[in-house]
Amino acid sequence: MSRKQGPARAAGLRTPSWVGWLFVAPALGVYAVFVLRPIALTVQYSMYRWDGIGPSTWAGLGNYVRVFTDPDLFASILNAIKLIVFFSAIPVVLGLAIASTIRRIATSRLALVARTVLFLPQVIPLVAAGIAWSWLMSSTGLVNQLLTYAGLGDVARAWLGDFSTALPAVGVIGAWVLLGLCTILLLSGMSKIDPALYEAARMDGAGPLREFVSITVPSLRQEIGVCVTVTVIAALASFDIVYVSTQGGPGNATMVPGLEIYYLAFSERQVGMASALAVVLMLLVILVALPIQWLTKDRSS
Repeated sequence: MSRKQGPARAAGLRTPSWVGWLFVAPALGVYAVFVLRPIALTVQYSMYRWDGIGPSTWAGLGNYVRVFTDPDLFASILNAIKLIVFFSAIPVVLGLAIASTIRRIATSRLALVARTVLFLPQVIPLVAAGIAWSWLMSSTGLVNQLLTYAGLGDVARAWLGDFSTALPAVGVIGAWVLLGLCTILLLSGMSKIDPALYEAARMDGAGPLREFVSITVPSLRQEIGVCVTVTVIAALASFDIVYVSTQGGPGNATMVPGLEIYYLAFSERQVGMASALAVVLMLLVILVALPIQWLTKDRSS
């Protein structure tokens, strides 16, 4: 009799499914108030012409049309896309090479020093990093002094003040900041690769380059996806480094959407226009990040 009653008792004591929602309700409430509600309000504001204080005027999709037709606004989006090369491609490629090198000398003291030095930019506040690089790249900064000592004085210039080099110079700062993060993430992924794979490859006569291409890179599919996603979002949503180092200048050579949104909302009092650009930036980040996640998804399961 007791055996027959066991399942019935278990079914009677089963926790209702709605109880689980009680545990996540506080987090969902905070997320709704501080994330979903601001997004909804931003979309609402983007449909109006509003200075943030006085009455608003219905604009419909006019603000969005201006984002893509105004040369300055659209140029800021193009600048952010160009920064992807520096913020994403360079850190990921160099991070792979550096992480592979550190893995080979993992037991040495030099590996520990290298990991610490490379990760330092993640600890330093970005504002401080932007100020330091502004000094280094000034017309009398260390970069130009080294070029002069090397006999390349003709190349020296105010790197952040020249129209042709300002955006690449900002990109170099971003690459320096993100290189350590990518290297550490990729290095942690390499630690999970079975050493037997490398031993088998060496027995078959594979060299270091062949091991890297055939074993290391394919095994880091997910880690590379994380690095690319994080760095691409950092490029598209860049603000602090650009604001501290150039403030969008010279002219609009380094203007990016994040900085443009700040100027529109707080300097020009065009809250509706700033909201429209913010929505476009959010959609751009989603459209870029989702394919990266899909392409680097682990399909072995």
